[in-house]
Amino acid sequence: MSSTEHTVISPAILYWGTPVVLITSENEDGSSNISPMSSAWWLGHSCMLGLDASSKTTENILRTNECVLNLPSDSMAGYVNKLACTTGSNPVPGSKISRNYEFVKDKWTRAGLNPQPSSFIAPPRIAECPVQMECQVVQVNGLRKDLPDRAGVLLAIEVRVLRVHVLQSLRMEGHANRVDPHKWRPLIMSFQELYGLSGGKVTTSTLGRIPEEKYRGITRSDVVKLPGDDDDEILDV
Repeated sequence: MSSTEHTVISPAILYWGTPVVLITSENEDGSSNISPMSSAWWLGHSCMLGLDASSKTTENILRTNECVLNLPSDSMAGYVNKLACTTGSNPVPGSKISRNYEFVKDKWTRAGLNPQPSSFIAPPRIAECPVQMECQVVQVNGLRKDLPDRAGVLLAIEVRVLRVHVLQSLRMEGHANRVDPHKWRPLIMSFQELYGLSGGKVTTSTLGRIPEEKYRGITRSDVVKLPGDDDDEILDV
């Protein structure tokens, strides 16, 4: 088969490549949690976060309506790997047990990161991250409402960016409020692997050890049949 032909494929996840975000949120006892994720996109000063409804980060955000979105550079993959497959939830949610997640109360020590006070909200910023955004929740939407047994398993949370902090070295010369894209090197996650803009993996991803099929359960209903549900069974290679 020619490499220029299109074929049908059904990946269990559709992580085409987005920046890694380390979300800091406040726990009930006043301590803070750190969670790596990459299902995020921005429009203006609004951001949409795609989160597992059962995660500690989601629980904290829904309770406090606050979080900090910290963006690591492509040199920070080691920190992200130390946080991968950890959860602030105790006991560990059932959906994460099969992916070998473990409960970690103090993720700052686990990752070797340091907190900085935020200006407007309680959760701290991560000092090592070149970009930090203090955010407030605007609205929450449950996904997959078309599948009664999967509705609300994933949430799309809209947050408003209240304040942006960046390293001085990222500022564009001669402009008060512009980031120089030649200097900003985000860490990108693509299908659980970690990349930089220069091409090639920056390191072996801890998250990448999880078989992608472990995620298929959140995308397919057991009670509603949709077109394409069986595409993963097509052996068109």
